[in-house]
Amino acid sequence: MLELKNINKTFGKRHVTQNFSCSFEQGITNLIIGESGSGKTVLLKCMVGLTDVDSGEVLYNGKDFIKMTMKEKQNLRKEMGMLFQGGALFDSKTVEENITFPLSMFTDMTEEEKIDRANFCLSRVNLKNVNKLFPSEISGGMKKRVAIARAIANNPKYLFCDEPNSGLDPKTSIVIDKLIKDITIEFNMTTIVITHDMNSVMEIGDKVVFICNSQKWWEGSKETILHTENKELMDFIYVSKFLKELRNKQQL
Repeated sequence: MLELKNINKTFGKRHVTQNFSCSFEQGITNLIIGESGSGKTVLLKCMVGLTDVDSGEVLYNGKDFIKMTMKEKQNLRKEMGMLFQGGALFDSKTVEENITFPLSMFTDMTEEEKIDRANFCLSRVNLKNVNKLFPSEISGGMKKRVAIARAIANNPKYLFCDEPNSGLDPKTSIVIDKLIKDITIEFNMTTIVITHDMNSVMEIGDKVVFICNSQKWWEGSKETILHTENKELMDFIYVSKFLKELRNKQQL
């Protein structure tokens, strides 16, 4: 389990995160939603150590990441997979080389073993015959799937996804959502997804946390979010015409 306790982060005089506390469970998709600029990505960076917190605790199975030694942090990072917004593939590396990159960094696998693992991960995200292609030679949806393959290459316990559907069409977004959900269950990972896509919430939101005014404003599931009376959350979710129509149907 990953747990945050009273996380505070400021940039200058701006409070990005205030007294944020929440737990994220294993084997389910934990979604963090909120308006652009609400601090979702900053919070994610605090979880993985890319941004230092001003105060608070980031607990992995009860042990505070902030207080870990450099060696302990390095060992924990081996258990993390990261899906960056836009995919963040290396343009100069082939698909295969992108996927084997974390294996070269964090394991002692032979070249043959790394290629075998890359092939397994590619098959898991339903991609074939793309090993030797470069990112510029594949579609946006395929890039996201390659990025997911890279994220799971090291068999992580924790998967962090920052706006995985950014820039994708609705049909491809559904494919990516389902893939994230399926691999979360299959590998029993603690998966945290940053998104503002309400379609994703309704597809895979086992646990949903809403950030507003730099604070945790609401938490629940995709089922309970349909019946919330939280004004700020209602204002946010009703931007989605799809969700409004879905709620009206359930009330019939």
